Amino acid sequence: MRHLRSGTLGFGTALGVAVAAAGTLAMAPAAAAVTPGTATLSFNCGFFGSGTATLTATQNGTAATISLSTSAITSPIDVGANTVGSTLTLTKNGSGTTTFTGSHNPAIPAGKAVSTGPLSGTVAAGDKLAATSLKVVVFGVTATCNATTPQSPGPFVF
Repeated sequence: MRHLRSGTLGFGTALGVAVAAAGTLAMAPAAAAVTPGTATLSFNCGFFGSGTATLTATQNGTAATISLSTSAITSPIDVGANTVGSTLTLTKNGSGTTTFTGSHNPAIPAGKAVSTGPLSGTVAAGDKLAATSLKVVVFGVTATCNATTPQSPGPFVF
């Protein structure tokens, strides 16, 4: 019967696993970072009110999401989760436009600010996007909000 010295196989195995793991990590694609990750701006929603909004952007390859919370619109009644349809329009690279859409929202109690997202859209490397308007549909009623200030600290760069 052959005996192995204590620790020899364990160290070799651990070293092999560490090298394999390092190689796998080196070959994994880097997660894309959006800068800035969070921005604010003000909206005027006409009859529905006006106020500030905070946008948070994330990216995974060419897929991107933006979540939005705004004091510009408050709900007069309780709104169930995933019942608010939203379209966020953004300038794209300073001249064109793109939209992010979705029907995702947390439950919103009466009298509380509207939160929506993640809203989904498609981006390319280097795209610069800045919010210009938001359309929110709740129980068939549409509120259209237009930006009254530029997005700060600037456009999202994907």
